[in-house]
Amino acid sequence: MDRKHIPLSVPNLKGKELEYVTQAIKTQWVSSGGPFVNEFEDQIANYVGAIGAVSVQNGTSGLHIALQVCGVTREDEVIVPALTFIAAVNPVKYIGADPIFMDCDESLCMDPFKLDEFCQEECRFVDGKLINLTTKKQIKAIIVVHVFGNMANMEMLMEIANRYNVQVVEDATEAIGTYYISGKYKGKYAGAIGAVGVYSFNGNKIITTGGGGMVVSNDVQMVKYAKHLTTQAKSDELYYLHDEIGYNYRMTNLQAALGLAQLEQLETFISIKKKNYLFYQQLLSDIQGLSLLSFNHQARNNYWFYALYIDDDRYTRSRDELINFFAANATQVRPIWGLIHEQKPYLHHQAYKIDRAKHYLEHVVNLPCSSNLESEEIAYIVNLLRN
Repeated sequence: MDRKHIPLSVPNLKGKELEYVTQAIKTQWVSSGGPFVNEFEDQIANYVGAIGAVSVQNGTSGLHIALQVCGVTREDEVIVPALTFIAAVNPVKYIGADPIFMDCDESLCMDPFKLDEFCQEECRFVDGKLINLTTKKQIKAIIVVHVFGNMANMEMLMEIANRYNVQVVEDATEAIGTYYISGKYKGKYAGAIGAVGVYSFNGNKIITTGGGGMVVSNDVQMVKYAKHLTTQAKSDELYYLHDEIGYNYRMTNLQAALGLAQLEQLETFISIKKKNYLFYQQLLSDIQGLSLLSFNHQARNNYWFYALYIDDDRYTRSRDELINFFAANATQVRPIWGLIHEQKPYLHHQAYKIDRAKHYLEHVVNLPCSSNLESEEIAYIVNLLRN
């Protein structure tokens, strides 16, 4: 079948993007100052129910700032997922701290049961500090990633973190719009439950500013400190005095203008993504050995990415064979990221009982999931899988 290329995940720019960006250009507010930046921060904070939000250049810089406002130093350790994009872990090393890698559960998010086991059996809680018995270092924070927009088990993860006085940084870079609909955190959004949350507006995310990200918190002092650090840590703006090392991480007014137009459409995008997910699920139901991984039933998830699970015993093609087959048929799919504890920069860091993440790495492929994906394209993709 001769047809156009179907990409994995691309922006949907059919709202007021051009209008708002043109307005920014006409007023000549195009850099890191300008009214769109403040408005975008305010609207994101209001949308997710956070006290404040601070714009940044991307999700990675947001995580860097989040760790700093949580007090992580080069003397500390941070528990991180083995299964995630490497940008969730690299900021730990920017600070000079060390990561400890944790396995995933069936949601692909951090396994709270293994986390609890690690804290009980491999650590000691002394004078309000969680100390790693192997390294004798304090574990200061946990980075929880809401993988593919799926809400992690925050009830258990927060209980463990609170028990051991460890800060939770939520990497919600893929999960804006995901929130609990039942349980202890009913009504709470991914990113606004832990001490600090971070969103990404990269080009492949559910809403985009081209690049860009946002740091949110319900702690006023953390919000103030994050803004201080992202604007070069100026203590006196007139005389350019700086009280510590800061960063040029501020989002531009052009990016924020784009972001506001995208945020206006977020709920529509989520509805489309959920509808397409269910359509995929319906069409896949009669293909043995293939299924979509489910989302957290306690949450209204944003359905950012669709994870196709391949049962090698019941389906004829392996993960890599499928990827190559789709490429030959003008359709972009991808594997999950290479596990981070197996990457060259992290080979010598501690990893705790990583096994489920390895299984999913070998058996999951992400399918096209753009919010402008047509039902005919989904049918074509599933027919490729069937034939």
